[in-house]
Amino acid sequence: MSDTDLDIEFQEAVARVNAHKDPFPADTLLKLYAYYKKATNDYGKPRSKKPIINAFKTNALFQVKNISEDEAKRAYIELVNNYFLYRN
Repeated sequence: MSDTDLDIEFQEAVARVNAHKDPFPADTLLKLYAYYKKATNDYGKPRSKKPIINAFKTNALFQVKNISEDEAKRAYIELVNNYFLYRN
């Protein structure tokens, strides 16, 4: 898969998540958050008003610190595809 194809597939997965109206399980949300932040090179601090949420987000980011942007994109795509395949 070329970088362009990966980027397109990643953006489609992001759009699919953003269009989904039902709540995601918390563990899935944290993984999506961490993979997205890593894939987009967004290293800003979590900005929740609740410290416990920030702690969970920080932990999720820590868990993906050793993967590349492309690996994060692939993991995000796989997580989204599996979620929608097995959610019912």
